[in-house]
Amino acid sequence: MERKIYFLWLLLVTFLTINDAADFLSDAFMEKVRRKAKTWNLGRNFHESISEKYLRGLMGVHEESYKYPLPDKQEVLGESDDEISLADLPVDFDARLRWTSCPTISEIREQGSCGSCWAIATTSVMSDRLCIGSNGVMNFRLSGLDMLSCCAICGFACQGGYPGAAWAYWARKGLVSGGDYGSQQGCQPYTIEPCDHSGNGSRPVCTVGGGVRCQHLCEPSYKVDFQRDKNFASKVYSISNDVLEIQKEIMTNGPVQAILTVYEDFLSYKTGVYYHLEGEKVGPHAVRILGWGVWGTKKVPYWLVANSWGSDWGDNGFFHIFRGENHCDIEGYIMAGLPKL
Repeated sequence: MERKIYFLWLLLVTFLTINDAADFLSDAFMEKVRRKAKTWNLGRNFHESISEKYLRGLMGVHEESYKYPLPDKQEVLGESDDEISLADLPVDFDARLRWTSCPTISEIREQGSCGSCWAIATTSVMSDRLCIGSNGVMNFRLSGLDMLSCCAICGFACQGGYPGAAWAYWARKGLVSGGDYGSQQGCQPYTIEPCDHSGNGSRPVCTVGGGVRCQHLCEPSYKVDFQRDKNFASKVYSISNDVLEIQKEIMTNGPVQAILTVYEDFLSYKTGVYYHLEGEKVGPHAVRILGWGVWGTKKVPYWLVANSWGSDWGDNGFFHIFRGENHCDIEGYIMAGLPKL
């Protein structure tokens, strides 16, 4: 009898898993997009059995993030970048090549089974800008875990958050150091383990959820006091959706954070310049823009962007997306700040 109940349970679980699988990860959907795509290539980043609920959970920017706006840059700084003209802007720019003494710019972080992009993207940009602002002296990886677990007004931890509130938190409360999962870097390294997107079994299975707990303590092996380890912003602000203003900001102060509206076809991006072609909206997602350029003989304009789904997603964790028409809202919600040195 127990054996029969077990097999019925197993059958039910299998049925629910199959029916929860995302149709947009199917070979048929990918082939449909592939026939339309002219500027980008598709590939399998996620195993087709991964649930739609899990994938939607990776889009960790809360739908009400517009309620937490940052003031405009010129309002905060009382100045503009008029000294940089259109003629001064290069055709191609890559922050990784401009600031080679700042290794964080080239790093791709991994959310794991957690909708933490709102914390990961912000702290990644903050880390880049701290290094850039200190001329490469402060390679201080700000802790995504500290932001994710301790910023109560920033949202709902792994269930989504507000990037604007996260930037304000850096200025008001500060953040301690902390590298990736298992890195043993800094006061509070990330504690959510990377999971197995591809289905090859080398990591734990990706499941919905992920939990964190706020602690005002550093790892026992880290010998700096929690409060003394904190770093603060001097200013935080938003940048208008004018492409030239975004380019000036990146070239002057470093990478910026953007909010991307993710559609179903984006999940299978591999190389080239992404342009949405097929599928429904999955959700808003925080990412980090590092630069720009043009692609191919047709000189398709693009932004160079870092994602937070690990280096086995997309183009080693990065992607290019069409630049100049606020495609998928990539230019609509740009945020940044300057560190207190």
